[in-house]
Amino acid sequence: MTKILLTTTIPYVNARPHVGFALELVQADVLARHLRRRGQQVRLQTGTDDNSLKNVLAADAAGVPVADFVDGNARAFAALGDVLTLSVDAFVRTSGDERHRAGVQRIWRACAASGDLYRRDYTGRYCVGCEQFYAPADLVDGRCPEHGTVPAEVAEENWFFRLSRYAEPLRALIASGRLRIEPAARRNEVLALIESGLPDFSASRSRERARGWGIAVPGDAGQVVYVWFDALGNYVTAAPDWWASARRRVHLVGKGVLRFHAVYWPAILLSAGLPLPTEIVVHDYLTVDGRKISKSAGGAASPVGLVDRYGVDAVRWWLLREVPPVGDVDFTEARLVARADEELANGIGNLVNRVVTLVHRLRSGVVAVGSPVPGDAALRAACDGVGPAVDAALAGYDFRAATSAVWSVVVEANRYVERWRPWELGGAADRDVLDGCLAALVAACRVIAGELAPFLPDLGARVARQVTGEVLPPAVPLVRRLSRSR
Repeated sequence: MTKILLTTTIPYVNARPHVGFALELVQADVLARHLRRRGQQVRLQTGTDDNSLKNVLAADAAGVPVADFVDGNARAFAALGDVLTLSVDAFVRTSGDERHRAGVQRIWRACAASGDLYRRDYTGRYCVGCEQFYAPADLVDGRCPEHGTVPAEVAEENWFFRLSRYAEPLRALIASGRLRIEPAARRNEVLALIESGLPDFSASRSRERARGWGIAVPGDAGQVVYVWFDALGNYVTAAPDWWASARRRVHLVGKGVLRFHAVYWPAILLSAGLPLPTEIVVHDYLTVDGRKISKSAGGAASPVGLVDRYGVDAVRWWLLREVPPVGDVDFTEARLVARADEELANGIGNLVNRVVTLVHRLRSGVVAVGSPVPGDAALRAACDGVGPAVDAALAGYDFRAATSAVWSVVVEANRYVERWRPWELGGAADRDVLDGCLAALVAACRVIAGELAPFLPDLGARVARQVTGEVLPPAVPLVRRLSRSR
């Protein structure tokens, strides 16, 4: 049994969550459920990045004490576990967790012991939104390429990490595939970044500028640990035994934080003498009107509101069916509704309801066993092939291809219904044909229920209850049409 640690990024809690982060959570949950279903031992971990200047400034703007502000928004992120039907094993908060504070300070001391931390004066352009210093060449018309804001000029004496020492080890790890970055375009992006040179980075902030919020630098009461050094440590501090013993350590991250996860974090781990992640899976952005969804911009699509209006199945299905491995995708509620109505209501829900109704109307709910099945080669091939197809797609972190494989069984089962038209079969001569047709369709529905479970656990369970047993329960509506219920 392979031991696998899956982690999402931990978002800032300067505002309530938006649907862009829901994408990452749902992708991680699908991988965790799929791997557990295939017999692997999996820990799925998420949480919140509480120790950020961005959070402090947002609390000031709201007129709320920082601790209260952070606690309230962190609870909103934690609640997504129930809202999105996530199988999360651990939710990590970087403030108030003694294990995290002590763990980050241990990592700091290990890096210091390696000679990789030193103090120096620094003046640079700092974007609070990114919590990152930018070189002038990295700005676009003097503005942050991520947020479009003009970074503030900051002059401080801070602790710096010797990132420059790790350029060649990082290049070798990534080029060899020992640290796998998917998709390949993101791997090439990181290699190009390394080739361009890796300057040392600031690993602390003055306690004054941090407003006293954050983890103290060991032995230096005037400094707190830089938010990214602090936040990245959560992957280890939440469960050190898992980090040390897992055969695979997989990070799911957005493209905007790739530098931190694929360059800064592995370098810190090399310095501290800790195991590295084995895979970094990068997703692009969800956008609205072509612009990245931002928590703080206002009007962002709330995953809680979307689930309230359309149900968790529709939200998860859109995120998995519409978002490709590479490329930003524009989110609209109309597209979510159209996809759910076409494939969940008219496709899966209608198929299962139709099959169960036919079994009840024509065979009193009894599924015949051992009947010869006529002309089912294509349907059988779809059922036999869906598991390997899902395995292959998720091994490549292609969620759209994986859900397409499940959908192909639905398409083939509907073709089978239309070809044999069981409701027109009658008389003694057709009895075996009818029993075989219905048995083949029930079997296909059972396959759909099983393979659907990692993607839509709620709907998968409802389908399974409807088609389990030798005598099926009466048909009940499984999926509502959203276009009629708005």
